Amino acid sequence: MIVITNRFFIEDEIDILHSLLEEGLSLFHIRKPDFSELEMAQFLDQIKLEFRNKLILHNHHHLAEDFGISRFHFSEKERKQSSGFPARFSKPSRNKCESISTSTHSIEDFNSLENKFDYAFLSPVFKSISKENYHPKIDLFDAIKSRTNSKTKVVALGGINAENIQKTLENGFDEVALLGSIWNHENPLKQFKLCQKIVHSYSQSQV
Repeated sequence: MIVITNRFFIEDEIDILHSLLEEGLSLFHIRKPDFSELEMAQFLDQIKLEFRNKLILHNHHHLAEDFGISRFHFSEKERKQSSGFPARFSKPSRNKCESISTSTHSIEDFNSLENKFDYAFLSPVFKSISKENYHPKIDLFDAIKSRTNSKTKVVALGGINAENIQKTLENGFDEVALLGSIWNHENPLKQFKLCQKIVHSYSQSQV
């Protein structure tokens, strides 16, 4: 399961981040598009060294080496505007770049991805919790039936919460990403543990 930071300031955010990782969160996406380089460096510096290998950096990728981060995310805009993409960002070696991911908003876009991406967000699956008036234009559960890209994992994003996680996984998504359901909740850790339990139970049922 993946959690993405809120783009805005959250009180006690670093403490919550640490709590989620201590509870076994696999991957934590650091998405702060409005952060300056200095603000991002200050934010990353507060995160314990032991958790740096679980962080994925969305912005200011050049800071990664200084903070021991080896996972990178590229927006749809970055991917489409770079003519040499993804060769330009191809993994130089596994010890320097552990994984790269990207964002997509249609199954056609997802299917056209190069195999160099380990996983990609496909959104919005449901009406967004964190973005006002952001909702699916088509039924992605129906669209995902046309998936041809089996090399890249497809991760559901947009409106994912404890009530719809199982349905999402049952309908062909490999993984889920949480944002609004965590940061808009009065008890982020409690909500995460509930979602984590649902994902774990589903995974066990597939063995």
